[in-house]
Amino acid sequence: MSISKDILKQCLISKQREVDEAVIVNRPVEFEENGNYVIVGVRHAGKSYLLYQHVRQLQAAGKGWDEILFADFEDERLAEFQTEDFNSLLEAHLELYGKKPIVFLDEVQNIPHWDKFVRRLADAKYRVYVTGSNAKMLSKEVATTLGGRFFIYDAYPYSFKEYITAQQVKLNEHWEYDTIQRSEVKRHLNEYFYYGGLPEILSFKNKRAMLSGLYQKIYLGDICARNNIKNDRILNILIKKMAESVKQPLSYNRLKNVIVATGSPISVPTTIDYVDYAIDSWLILPMENEIGKLTEKEMQKKYYFVDNGLLNLFLINSETSLLENMVAVELCRRFGKKNVFFLSAEKEIDFVVPDVKLAIQVSYSIKEDATRNREVAPLVKYSKTHEDWTCLLITYDEEGTEEGIPVVPAWKWLMEK
Repeated sequence: MSISKDILKQCLISKQREVDEAVIVNRPVEFEENGNYVIVGVRHAGKSYLLYQHVRQLQAAGKGWDEILFADFEDERLAEFQTEDFNSLLEAHLELYGKKPIVFLDEVQNIPHWDKFVRRLADAKYRVYVTGSNAKMLSKEVATTLGGRFFIYDAYPYSFKEYITAQQVKLNEHWEYDTIQRSEVKRHLNEYFYYGGLPEILSFKNKRAMLSGLYQKIYLGDICARNNIKNDRILNILIKKMAESVKQPLSYNRLKNVIVATGSPISVPTTIDYVDYAIDSWLILPMENEIGKLTEKEMQKKYYFVDNGLLNLFLINSETSLLENMVAVELCRRFGKKNVFFLSAEKEIDFVVPDVKLAIQVSYSIKEDATRNREVAPLVKYSKTHEDWTCLLITYDEEGTEEGIPVVPAWKWLMEK
């Protein structure tokens, strides 16, 4: 049975009030004026608030709610929404206002054939913004349906600079030389380091409990239920192994063997499927070896968690893994996840970004000689054959130069312009 237009109108009007009253931390996102967008990312990364932010920008430019349709598909009143209701949604807005709207569809991924509807809107010259928590929204079939008419925007949790803004920290010019302000930034980094940048955690005292609940939603909802996984124990073991191995390349065979060793038979193809499910949910960011052969790139990758807080649920003595994970996510945020690689040759370099000629090594501390030599030597060697590249060693809080390689503390690197 179709949802009545009265219910649809109630949903539209109540969402308008919610958007108008929302407290928004503006993020540095610029949408093409005439572009259509699909915004994807892990649950609670702030995708909805990116839409709210853009609605506010449209309002500042003179648009009213008579020209904006905003539907939230996590509204329980839309729980029975089906494909045929999409047209009724447009009709409900037209009956209210009589104007062709800019269309915002929030968390639309569970509605059948949503992609065909938004393609029809784009063909009819509507401007459309869509969000969803499942990377399967961008499967080959969906991408084909959208036909190049949509920009894809990856929404990550807050960067550290955004986190600082959300904490209402006001930094003066040259704040890094002010002892008090620098100490305040470092204090916030310590919290960000362990609990991550998911926007909702700022309002919780018991951040770990909130993160654990969110993980259960991703694990049981976005992964197990959506992919009809009967034996969730196997998936849980796989994710835990990926967490404890976050700094090392990990093969599908290795993952399979770990699972089999716990008494759960599984094949390599099924292991690959389970890894893909974790990636599809945006829990995991895969990274390839920049100089690996095709089979190695596909079969042996590094896997990072999209947020330090989620990763830290699985770790003990976590500092070295959390620092590398934090840098990995920031690089993916800055340059795009398909443009960041690790380098595994004679000596490994943690990250290379060929598009901007950047190579980065990460070490929590280099106070010990053995650690310093192990981390610096690959960068020195690499810099000699890549003289026009920027090579950095990022630590948690140490600074200086080692054999011509700049050593940069994480707080300073994360806050750079």
